[in-house]
Amino acid sequence: MWLLLAFTSAFLLGFYDVFKKKSLKDNAVIPVLLLNTLFSSIIFLPFIICSKEGIISEDSLFYTHSYGWAEHKYILLKSCIVLSSWLFAYFGLKHLPITIVGPINATRPVMVLIGALTFFAEKLNIWQWTGVIIAIVGLYMLSRSSKKEGIDFKHNKWIIFVVLANILGAISGLYDKFLMASPENHGVGLDKMAVQSWYNIYQFFMMLTMLLFLWWPTRKKTTPFHWDWCIILISVFLSVADFAYFYALGLDGAMISIVSMIRRGSVLVSFLFGAAVFHEKNLKSKAIDLALVFLSMLFLFIGSR
Repeated sequence: MWLLLAFTSAFLLGFYDVFKKKSLKDNAVIPVLLLNTLFSSIIFLPFIICSKEGIISEDSLFYTHSYGWAEHKYILLKSCIVLSSWLFAYFGLKHLPITIVGPINATRPVMVLIGALTFFAEKLNIWQWTGVIIAIVGLYMLSRSSKKEGIDFKHNKWIIFVVLANILGAISGLYDKFLMASPENHGVGLDKMAVQSWYNIYQFFMMLTMLLFLWWPTRKKTTPFHWDWCIILISVFLSVADFAYFYALGLDGAMISIVSMIRRGSVLVSFLFGAAVFHEKNLKSKAIDLALVFLSMLFLFIGSR
């Protein structure tokens, strides 16, 4: 069941990346991200209210537990990690082809595995190490392909932004496992709906502060904001994708390394849209690089079963 939910999350994340790319075209990043957090908060706010008022029963899939500061401090930290990752990701995606960003994002499971190896004392077997090496080779080849479009991995700050976004995303994934795990398994044991609902709300207020103090005073000197209906679709697809993700992590036997790996399969959807809708260049060599990334995921999957 958790594998099916992970694949569902990956499919939805692919469309999330596409709508994000469309919304950011010639658009200001901070207002788009603010609206994303706003609409995501609006989606989950009714679940918080209805759960508190007893309209949604405790045995419901959408019941949202009420917590005190002892639990909310963990969710607040989650918000800070995710928002930092999103800021780097949004700026990077705005200035780079989605067919380059997608394969870089697909290497995040490698970072999660390395994190699990370091912090959770997990050991990589020969299959997993093979997957890590293939992913590194694929990323190196992608850097060579990108030079044909004038993008140098070593000297392009937007590439650095995407890499930083993935590092923070990997940290967030490992932290999610810690939040979902029971106290008996050295976790916090938080309710998945509470985590997803409140971290969106916390992020909205963080982005509102950022917009008022950073973007608004300089708005006439930077990229202007314009409304795009895809901004709503960003929130809808991300919310459903994350719901499937958190629900998968809450099931017995779920492995964060596998779930994270499967979710990066979203690159297939974004790559196809990059070719068909955004008409991006140099697709043949990028497709080979992407195939290596998927081959690495296959080795990771086999080695982690």
